[in-house]
Amino acid sequence: MSADFFTRTDIMIAILEAKHAGLLSRQYWSRNIMSGLIVGVVALPLAMAFAIASGAKPEQGLYTAIVAGTLASLFGGSRLQITGPTGAFIVILSGITAKYGIAGLQIATLMAGAMLLLMGLARMGSVIRYIPEPVIIGFTSGIAVIIFVGQWQDFFGLAPQASHHFHEKLLHLVEALPQLQWQTSLLGAFTLAVLVLSNRYLKKIPGPLVAIVAATVVQSVFQFQQVATIGSAFGGIPQALPHFSLPEGIGPAVMIELIGPAFTIALLGAIESLLSAVVADNMAGTRHQPNQELIGQGIANIASPLFGGFAATGALARTATNIRNGANSPLSGIVHAVTLVLIVVLLAPLAVNAPLAALAAILFVVAYNMSEVHRFLHIARTAPRADVAVLLITFLLTVFSDLVIAVNIGVVLAALLFMKRMADTVNVTQLSDDDLQQEYGPHAWHLPPGTLVYRLEGPFFFGAAEHLQRRLQTIGENTDTIVLRMARVPIMDATGLQALWNLLDTCKQHNIRLVIVEARPNILEKLRRSGIIGQIGPHHVLPHLHLLWQEAPSSPLPG
Repeated sequence: MSADFFTRTDIMIAILEAKHAGLLSRQYWSRNIMSGLIVGVVALPLAMAFAIASGAKPEQGLYTAIVAGTLASLFGGSRLQITGPTGAFIVILSGITAKYGIAGLQIATLMAGAMLLLMGLARMGSVIRYIPEPVIIGFTSGIAVIIFVGQWQDFFGLAPQASHHFHEKLLHLVEALPQLQWQTSLLGAFTLAVLVLSNRYLKKIPGPLVAIVAATVVQSVFQFQQVATIGSAFGGIPQALPHFSLPEGIGPAVMIELIGPAFTIALLGAIESLLSAVVADNMAGTRHQPNQELIGQGIANIASPLFGGFAATGALARTATNIRNGANSPLSGIVHAVTLVLIVVLLAPLAVNAPLAALAAILFVVAYNMSEVHRFLHIARTAPRADVAVLLITFLLTVFSDLVIAVNIGVVLAALLFMKRMADTVNVTQLSDDDLQQEYGPHAWHLPPGTLVYRLEGPFFFGAAEHLQRRLQTIGENTDTIVLRMARVPIMDATGLQALWNLLDTCKQHNIRLVIVEARPNILEKLRRSGIIGQIGPHHVLPHLHLLWQEAPSSPLPG
């Protein structure tokens, strides 16, 4: 199959598209290799931090970035997307790990990968992008708050908290703050200061790398006894590559129990990867293929847990870093994974003194960037009240309840809000003699006595059917004919058809003729299939209103 095929259809593998465009030629190697090296270095502390926060071991974060990053670059639909562990997943994954263990997390990831693959094959990439912004900002800001509070334990050296609910955990952490370990807290504050200053003044060097190296050097020199490190908490990072193995305990019963968590991983992974790909397109002037991106993310998440990793998705910060450093093809994503392989093989023992407080400080900055405070406040100040309500409800449910519930309720509320707004655009207008004369000219006839003409405008669905029912409540006893003009009705659903059936029943009870004029072909087909045309008679379904009076303008409507 030629590369031309992938550029003509909606299943377009980005690396083949880049090859077709000549972007894999030798002249572009240096810029993509350099960008991949930089992104690999940036990904190193982030992958470890996200893994620890998700309840996994630090090396599992590196394995995830290596395996998922490679496969998503090879099979994804975005040239510049960098895939790996992300902060958005922390809340979901840590909850799954706490309840089902790391094996349960890997099984859920495997199932989520299959779901993502099916989403891509079912061409759902474009649909997922229509989730409203208040819902997205609401739950990402909520996740940021949870991540921020969740890192207090490592940042301040507090005792582990057994609480699962956010408000209980926050209360216990606040009560435990007076017992903080000052060495751990000072080292965390030092790391945070280095990270902020590095991002501001050393923009060419990845801030997380500078911060983690500085904190590790300080800990290596002074060997603070109170400070927890990767070595003391996890025994260091193995100097070995991931190997294939099935997750323990995989079976039908466990998989059925994990359907809900797996769907949450798949949904959030799809949303985040597609949003990241859109941002990448805006930054680089490219155009990603959403369905292929979901396929690539599905393959990546199927393979990741089979090689010791867990869930991954498109990482916005690493993708942006990739673009800013000159990448223009998926080669940089592959180099980023190779860079992590070399670090694991050659430098893993150096991570033994990396403080957990330093990784917590890095996640503080990640949480702040995720929160998108400015966008949150902008929507809260300027958006319509209903959108603000959706934003706040999604945010509060994310923080105090559950991400799955928050996303589901947020999407449902946004959908109901959209349907209400669509229903508000529907008009059912009674036309007078003056209205018809303005349309047909001063020579137009007068409506015969007992004839009412209504113009329907807008999508006629279940949210709008009541407009017709409410408007027709004004029908008088002397009415003998009702004419519905439907030229401006683009769509009609089953409830709209039922509203017409109800009107037809009312007309029969009062011996009133019902006439439909100017309906579009798709509406006529629905009316025919529903049996309405058969009930009112084909001679009462006309293409133009003026045909009713074509022979005798002053005569009543034909029977």
